[in-house]
Amino acid sequence: MSLRSRLAYVGLGANLGDPLAALRSAAQALASHPAVAAWQASPLYRTAPVDADGPAFVNAVVALDTPLAPEALLEVLQAIEQVHGRERPYRHAPRTLDLDLLLHGEARRDTPTLTLPHPRLHQRAFVLRPLLDLAPGLTVEGLGPLSDWLPTVADQAIEPLAERLH
Repeated sequence: MSLRSRLAYVGLGANLGDPLAALRSAAQALASHPAVAAWQASPLYRTAPVDADGPAFVNAVVALDTPLAPEALLEVLQAIEQVHGRERPYRHAPRTLDLDLLLHGEARRDTPTLTLPHPRLHQRAFVLRPLLDLAPGLTVEGLGPLSDWLPTVADQAIEPLAERLH
């Protein structure tokens, strides 16, 4: 990673249309973005909706090496969501694609448009399991080792898929 770059983690999820195709397309869009020097993808998981409606989700996490500031990366993520027909009719609505900026280096934000670290990353198996696949020893200030949170989400249905993002 260059001195200007930061390691960012992005959660990917979808439960409408063809979720696997949407996640693969989004991952390719991120991988081919000129401000992404490298990326790595977690395994894919099928998960039950948490505080959401609709069918099961397909979820993953990608790690990105990028010089983009958190707000600029969020704009990239939202543009990719729009290309995939993301609508936000109400909070936790089913979605064709959801890209969440989970962590961006050591950045901390609490604005109307961006909170870092993501405020619920430790409360969701569909975030924790794939994030820990990429970074098993990850520790987040204020939360400690993320692996310590896995028992608290053990009741959330999560199933590994054989398919990969790439």
